[in-house]
Amino acid sequence: MAPRWKGKSAEAKALAEPMSKFVSNLQSSLIESNIEGFLSGCSMLVAANPEQTELFNKACFGRPIVTAEKDEQQWFQLSLEEAFYLSSLKKCIKIAAAGEGERVKIDEDLWNYYIAVSKKPDSIIQLVAYSHLRAKNWVVRGGSQYGVDFVAYRHHPSLVHSEYAVLVLSNDEKSNDRLRVWSDVHCALRLCGSVAKTLLALFVGAIGDTFGSPRLEDYAVEERIIARWNPEQSREDQQPTSSSNVP
Repeated sequence: MAPRWKGKSAEAKALAEPMSKFVSNLQSSLIESNIEGFLSGCSMLVAANPEQTELFNKACFGRPIVTAEKDEQQWFQLSLEEAFYLSSLKKCIKIAAAGEGERVKIDEDLWNYYIAVSKKPDSIIQLVAYSHLRAKNWVVRGGSQYGVDFVAYRHHPSLVHSEYAVLVLSNDEKSNDRLRVWSDVHCALRLCGSVAKTLLALFVGAIGDTFGSPRLEDYAVEERIIARWNPEQSREDQQPTSSSNVP
């Protein structure tokens, strides 16, 4: 399914300014300012200067928080998936500890915090899947309104509609409850078709006996596109209909 761009100039604008450029610029700016984030419930708060505010928006990380104070700093609320990705994979945000004088939290602390707060049995594979897609420069948003885990955009949502509806599954067949019966597959495909999205299943598994490790490199992700077969695409003897045969 081809991407659905929003406007005639949207595709050209996306090609001229790729998402990887925005993410790279954001990473450099955050490292240079030695920025720290503060954990708050199911999110992390980060104070950004005007340049970083623009880059956060362009790279599609977090949501700006409106405050009554007029300050050059803009607070952003990052999801824990976004926080872990920027902290662990991009190494551009430090996680501040709760009390003064305490050391800055390490990746393992944030990993354990995420698992404890999310309280979901599949929290680990969700975190790995999110990081996998963002590392490939897909913009990732929650997909609960479509009955999936995430939706993926090839660029900023202001320029293009989401292209993939993403289901995150474990490589362990014994723990997979979704898509086990035909009715599940049929419902998912019908829903994705009605909203012009391709169903993408990500199967996440640990490399060796490392499940539970806070290191993303200890996991492997297998991508599978699930789609209905279109017989028209397999015909070798298709002939265009001549005007003389049209009644």
